[in-house]
Amino acid sequence: MTLDDLRVFGAVCRAGSLSAAGRELGCTQSAVSQHVKRLERELGLSLLERQPRGVVPTPAGRVLWGAVTEGLGRIDQAVRRIEELARAEGGSVRVTTGATTVRHFMAAAVVDFRRRFPRASLEFQTETSSRGCFDALAAGAVDLAWITLRPAGGEVEQRPVVHLPWALAVAAGDPLAGRESVEPADLQDVRLIGLPENSTARTQLGTWLAGAGIRPVFDTSVTDWDTAILLAGLGLGRAVVPALPEWNGPGHPDLRLVPIPALPPLTAGWAVRRWDALSPLARAFADTVAEHCSRREAG
Repeated sequence: MTLDDLRVFGAVCRAGSLSAAGRELGCTQSAVSQHVKRLERELGLSLLERQPRGVVPTPAGRVLWGAVTEGLGRIDQAVRRIEELARAEGGSVRVTTGATTVRHFMAAAVVDFRRRFPRASLEFQTETSSRGCFDALAAGAVDLAWITLRPAGGEVEQRPVVHLPWALAVAAGDPLAGRESVEPADLQDVRLIGLPENSTARTQLGTWLAGAGIRPVFDTSVTDWDTAILLAGLGLGRAVVPALPEWNGPGHPDLRLVPIPALPPLTAGWAVRRWDALSPLARAFADTVAEHCSRREAG
């Protein structure tokens, strides 16, 4: 078997179909199929199970997929480190996160990092969910992922950086805008703007509210918190959002954030495959972001 065979097999498992893997890799479905068949002939077992909507790994396929994910990811990281040493350049740090994270959590840290490492390059890859960030990490496509943290486990290591209290975002003229705080019970049957159902933040919020016996109605879906507070400020709905400091500033004169102290804070931070395998440059960037976030929380 070759590294190409293994890379293609890993792409098929991630994508869930031969055609999708072909599009990702820039080759034909037939070429993808040949790589998989070569592995199956050599191993003497079927690695993929065909289903109506694509393919899933068989038990043997899951074993191989786990090894491919771990092995090729570490090889890719090692090759990058060696290339950086050979070029005698500053190297690069690849980060995956949501569309608005850099503005809210990393702007000052990026400036500080670039001042300290002027020859280093930063590459940001946007994902719409924590699941997409985890997949990018597993594939070795990035060094760091900034995510909403979820229960520990799986193939990545997580480190909390910020704890974000929840607030109800409403227009200035909303009946709840003048309240000092709201309780979860105030959200019963309220029609809310929310993130997609598969997002970690939306799942955690729904779990906490359900634990309090509250079942709000999410009748509008957006892909990021900035869009949610924009719609709330325009009076087009209410949104339960993390209480980020910049949303209380002069840039949002028609928006009010009413605290919901009974809800546990939302925790965000870094996810990596292995902290001890990070390059010194990637570790420096992660630490710089954490330091700046800590200063802002203290302030």
